Amino acid sequence: MTRRQFLATSALAAAPAAKPNVLFISVDDMNDWIGCLGGYNGVRTPNIDSLAKRGVLFANAHCASPLCNPSRTALLTGLRPSTTGMYNNDQFWRPNLPDAVTIPMHFKANGYHVAGAGKVFHHTSGNNPPDQWDEFQLQVFDDPWYRRADWYPWNKRVPAPKGHPFNGLNNFQGEFDWGVIPAEEREYGDQKAIDFGLSFLAKPQQKPFFLAVGLWHPHIPMFAPQKYFDMYPPEKVKIPYTPAGDLDDVPEIGQNFAAARRNEHDRIVREGKWRDAVRAYLAAITFADAMIGRLLDGLNNSAHARNTIVVFWSDNGWHLGEKDHWHKSTLWQRSTHVPLIIAGPGTRQQGQPRKQAVSLLDLYPTLVDLCGLPKRPQLEGLSLKPLLENAAAKRPPAVIDFMRGNHAVRTDRWRYIKYNDGTEELYDESVDREDWTNLAADPKYAALKKELARWIPTSAAPSKPERTAFDFDFDTYTYKRK
Repeated sequence: MTRRQFLATSALAAAPAAKPNVLFISVDDMNDWIGCLGGYNGVRTPNIDSLAKRGVLFANAHCASPLCNPSRTALLTGLRPSTTGMYNNDQFWRPNLPDAVTIPMHFKANGYHVAGAGKVFHHTSGNNPPDQWDEFQLQVFDDPWYRRADWYPWNKRVPAPKGHPFNGLNNFQGEFDWGVIPAEEREYGDQKAIDFGLSFLAKPQQKPFFLAVGLWHPHIPMFAPQKYFDMYPPEKVKIPYTPAGDLDDVPEIGQNFAAARRNEHDRIVREGKWRDAVRAYLAAITFADAMIGRLLDGLNNSAHARNTIVVFWSDNGWHLGEKDHWHKSTLWQRSTHVPLIIAGPGTRQQGQPRKQAVSLLDLYPTLVDLCGLPKRPQLEGLSLKPLLENAAAKRPPAVIDFMRGNHAVRTDRWRYIKYNDGTEELYDESVDREDWTNLAADPKYAALKKELARWIPTSAAPSKPERTAFDFDFDTYTYKRK
């Protein structure tokens, strides 16, 4: 080797590696009913399970809040709801948090090309400012006949198709529908987000990129092509076991959370549709998995495969009748436990699940670390990088907020809930994953409760104004306080 060749080779070896890309894949209302988490025996999620095997599955991950908007706002700003006052789905984050620097903003400010499609921030108009992105494709809905013009001004509203509602409930109105809509599989709304992602990945990129692809599924309405329903024969679908008196040891606030929208659960049961609705949820999960498979295949076949971090997450869990409740919006395991997988550069001991409790708040500082971005000390999560490198790394508990002053603390074993009136719940998740037996009244757990309670935020910000407090103009994306 000549001296010139040696110097050239040495310079190449010393050159910093290109910054990794990020493929940020989200789903909506997906609980732990995926194969690698074991929440439902017989669910088909081969693509998500394959990603878990080649990456790191966080088997004990929890949302920052069990509701779409506060969960996504917390994840994308890195600040918990009790800090921001963003507690519900009817709040705009931008005028309420004008100084917030979100994940896409931070990547964009530090040399990344930032693109996205679908539901990343909350899906209603006013929550996805265009300045977050270099390019973005808005959510395409499977039920355009339902969408309000003031909340979804880009959506072309059409008459409801023949057969609606597809779930067969008489005179049913609203979003809580399920079934097979009259559309080819490639015409479903989430496929448009996947198509955007595939087109992006097929192109050469001049900069490192952050690409967010947000799927609506399995969020209601639970629509999927017939073949996904066929994978779950009705006679084999299992409805959740709900022991009699399950809510008897739950404080009043917890009971009230469980009672929200109970009329929908009662009607499903009364009209004999419970098993059918569970089947639709399973079909919607498997359809989401198939779409994720399309996107991952596109990445694997692209020039970006070896230098792209893949992050897969759901914004919150979902009840399917447990505790006489449908939807999310509780502080129990079914509502807070979410899928979270990270694969690609920066991961070690792939295929070995991490059992430590972690939070979706941890994603922002994790990506800052993995991509070498400037630190943001105000972030309230904790980087997962140590866990990505070592499955035995220690972690503090995960803390979940729901509405003002209500919190859950989740460790590897325990779930401690404290409501804003001081009432409590305590569950040993090592033997009681469904939160059936509240141990909080047992004196022998007094010291444990005291230890867990110290992780609860010492204050909770007042709730920020709701969207009705603003005049919002979609064309200019500006807000004016009324």
